Amino acid sequence: MSGGLEHHIGQPLQASGALLPLERALRFVNRIVMVPCMLALFAAAAILSYSVAARYFFKIPTEWQDETAVFLLVGATFFSGAFVQSLRGHVGVEAIAGLLSARANHFRMIFVEGVSFAFCVFFSWKSWTLFHEAWVDGFTSNSTWGPALWIPYSLMASGMSLLTLQLLLELSIRLTGKRSPQ
Repeated sequence: MSGGLEHHIGQPLQASGALLPLERALRFVNRIVMVPCMLALFAAAAILSYSVAARYFFKIPTEWQDETAVFLLVGATFFSGAFVQSLRGHVGVEAIAGLLSARANHFRMIFVEGVSFAFCVFFSWKSWTLFHEAWVDGFTSNSTWGPALWIPYSLMASGMSLLTLQLLLELSIRLTGKRSPQ
């Protein structure tokens, strides 16, 4: 089919024209962000392993380990969302795609990306408001360690904002039909 509707489901969209600089910038940011995400996952696993060993073998109380691991996992999860989306790596239902024509799939993907974008805009906005409240009011967790809650909220808000930008780019590419040859 003409008009770029032959794009296969599950393959990353590639921009052209005015959207190309934004796509390149997001690709660059996503690749850079993945290194700390991988390190955060490794650190969380090491911290939790240490916590288990320290409590079991040495009867050492652990106060900071669980929350630190959660903060690392929150950051890694939210920051890696845009990278995974850029690769079309999220779980999707391919059975429907196989039953629809290329044109129907094109409109289905516009709908799905539009709803996803709207959800992520709301989630980003709410995350930034949580971050602001935690920052201004000095909220901390209820644990004995009591780390500042602006830390996980800032990671969540930044990661969701990056995912929102990624979805906006993909929706714009799909709506304009301007894709580079693959």
